[in-house]
Amino acid sequence: MVTATNVEATAVNTIAWLSRPETTIVVPVYQRQYRWDIGGCEQLLGDIRAVADSRDAHTHFIGSILSTGASADERSAHGSELVLIDGQQRITTLMLLIAALHHTIAGHDDALAEELARVLVRASPAGGSASAGRGRTKLRPHRAWADVFESVVLDRLGADERVRDSRFDDNYAFFRSQVRVEEVPRIWRGLQKLEHVAITLGADANAQQIFESLNSTGAPLLDHELIHNYVLMGLSHAEQTEIEESFWLPIEQNTGDSIAAFWRHYLVMKTGREVAASGGREVYDAFRQVFPRLELASLREQAAEWRDHSAAYRVLLEPELEPDPEVAHELRGLAVFGKGTYPLVMPAYLEYSRASAERASLVLLLRQVQSLLLRRTVVGIRTDRLVARLCRARAEGGEALVRAIARITPSDERVKVALKFSELPHAAYVLGRIAGASGAVGAASVEADATEPLDLEWIVPAAPSDDWSGDGERRFADYSDDEQNSHRALSGTLGNLTLLERGLAERAFDLSYPEKRALYASSAVPLTAELAGTPAWGTGAIAERTVRLTERFLEVWARPLPAAGRGYIDDDDLTPVLDAIRRRGWPRGWEREWDYVEYRGEHWEVYDVKYLFNRVFKRLWADSRESVVSFSARRGGPVYEAESWNGQWDRLDDEHHLYMGWDSQYMLTAVQGVLEEAGLASEVFVKYSYFGAVM
Repeated sequence: MVTATNVEATAVNTIAWLSRPETTIVVPVYQRQYRWDIGGCEQLLGDIRAVADSRDAHTHFIGSILSTGASADERSAHGSELVLIDGQQRITTLMLLIAALHHTIAGHDDALAEELARVLVRASPAGGSASAGRGRTKLRPHRAWADVFESVVLDRLGADERVRDSRFDDNYAFFRSQVRVEEVPRIWRGLQKLEHVAITLGADANAQQIFESLNSTGAPLLDHELIHNYVLMGLSHAEQTEIEESFWLPIEQNTGDSIAAFWRHYLVMKTGREVAASGGREVYDAFRQVFPRLELASLREQAAEWRDHSAAYRVLLEPELEPDPEVAHELRGLAVFGKGTYPLVMPAYLEYSRASAERASLVLLLRQVQSLLLRRTVVGIRTDRLVARLCRARAEGGEALVRAIARITPSDERVKVALKFSELPHAAYVLGRIAGASGAVGAASVEADATEPLDLEWIVPAAPSDDWSGDGERRFADYSDDEQNSHRALSGTLGNLTLLERGLAERAFDLSYPEKRALYASSAVPLTAELAGTPAWGTGAIAERTVRLTERFLEVWARPLPAAGRGYIDDDDLTPVLDAIRRRGWPRGWEREWDYVEYRGEHWEVYDVKYLFNRVFKRLWADSRESVVSFSARRGGPVYEAESWNGQWDRLDDEHHLYMGWDSQYMLTAVQGVLEEAGLASEVFVKYSYFGAVM
């Protein structure tokens, strides 16, 4: 066998490796700062709990740890040291978790406390116990952070250090809050099942080149690839083949290049929460939360559900596969707006395809969703981050969904104003359906019956030439500046646009209006032919036609009508608190993320998540204390009976304290969770500020 001369790699048990008396790990000066946030800590703790509860033979692989021996002038009097090149973040986080366990169990189980201490600190020089030799930690960050890290791990914070900002303090506090005394043995059992590959470099190895090879070579796995591996891993070859051929391959065939979007939309549908598409692991992480364990007994049933939804998703992607003409027509209309509402429509179509829902119900939903999206686009309101709240409403029943759609659909009044002065979005789609409506809401568009393709026609061109004329008498060059500007401003509005057969459109290009009238008269599109009856064209004619077409617009894209007196409001682009964006860490601008918060009809001047966190928990402590207690007991905080560790605290009463040291993401998660616990989440909204919109 040919062996490497400068690299030694060994698979080791992580805790046994850290517990060895001679293990001392130094973080070199060039390493980046410690950056793990609470989200990463939560994932790690979840993995450790899972492996703790698995069969004895199961282990959890945490990757590779790359180190090299210290140079002669770097060695301390305590023996050889390993200089950590890759793995600082994982090892540091493990040390913080073990420190939290050690301080939690201290005074309750001396033997376990001693085992934990052996991982954290070097044995005393005299050969005594690890607890007795508390001089230095086994992991030694470089000087800029060493004192902070050791003060946390060794529980040596002074009075003036009780409130300070550091990831070491925050993550340690998170672990302290999540693990009770009685659970420490379970977490320790899981920790002892961690394994890694210890890679030690020789003196002649190129550490930077090896580091780059470990971290930069090859493309990272995509979310759907991670899901695929997660689903199949742990199965026998025969079981993998069965799941692959019976379920996974049909899913891939149904979704094609949109498989990543399918999984994200499926999880939004399943959870009723937004799932980001940021290119990270958000979709995979959400999948693991929904399906934490995939045993073969239930996997077949779950995989069949995935496959069936992917079949419905395929028809949304390719409406021509739907045999019913009216349903296909509405699916094509929905596709104009992209895939954003597919989490809502996918299960509705699946129920229809199974004959468990009426065709009329699906058609009505498709029309209501199109009305919602088009009206919001017309008035200039965002159409993203809407679907999760609608999925939640659908789970409550048909009337709840109608109310939810109506609440966020702009009113007729707002739409009328916008159509007068704003450029018409999706103009060909809008005009096609108005022209084909003929007074019947939702009738097929004229494109379906046209003998030749239809083009969008600007009656007043977007950029009129000097010779263009609206009445055949005055040239555009002779219009006043105000007249020219008003014509240009209205050129893209509903009243100035129509559809024209392609051959006629090519002939009409750049003609003055009197010359176009004869072409319009020969059009088979009624919406266009009627223009021939207008002798001259200008801002007055545009305004008059806008009024007429607006009435048709409001009929075709009607606002849903919920039960009388219930929920028929215009929410001015408020975002339900359950759909507020969870941001990791404290990004720039977090202090002005929102303009205000609407809490059960009250207007709160609350601009950031830290203030919202504090105010919601204090308010619920007064109004719904049992919900706070229940949520905090299940979640492991943020309310505690004592200030058990150093950090930022606020007092609820003499016996209860609110820990304020979480990061932004965890605070918002806690706000959402406790409001759900209290049954109030649907009554709390945030209004994003300019800062929040661009964060």
